[in-house]
Amino acid sequence: MSQSWDDFKTETWGNRTEVIENVTVRVPTDVPFGFEERLSELSASSAREDVEELVESLFGPDVLDQWIDAGMGVMGLMTVLTWGMAQAGGQTGFTFKDAWNALNSDDPGKALEPQPRNRAERRERSRSTGGRSKRTSSGSTDSTRAA
Repeated sequence: MSQSWDDFKTETWGNRTEVIENVTVRVPTDVPFGFEERLSELSASSAREDVEELVESLFGPDVLDQWIDAGMGVMGLMTVLTWGMAQAGGQTGFTFKDAWNALNSDDPGKALEPQPRNRAERRERSRSTGGRSKRTSSGSTDSTRAA
């Protein structure tokens, strides 16, 4: 028996929801086609229709109005969008706190990268960069002779 696309999608990516400002939204499981390009184009815009377009593509129609009516501000919206983009990119362990920290980081792009969860992942990431470790200076490794 053949499985439908919708059944496959639910089985593979799940069908999670999250309550944000008393609004139940689906958790994004994939980056909508053209989203990143559109985000780049609109990054300098604060026009409501542009923001609404981005929110709708991640969370569905009419969500922005409901969030604004519930009192969500600009930083809250940016935090939720950052969280939603991470979720859509497959970072299911990325939290709202992680999104907040990324927004307030000196390097938000780096802060959005998935972080290794344990020593084995850190080693693997280190190996995958292909670079060698920096040499330790001789000043910190030379031993002094006792006279």
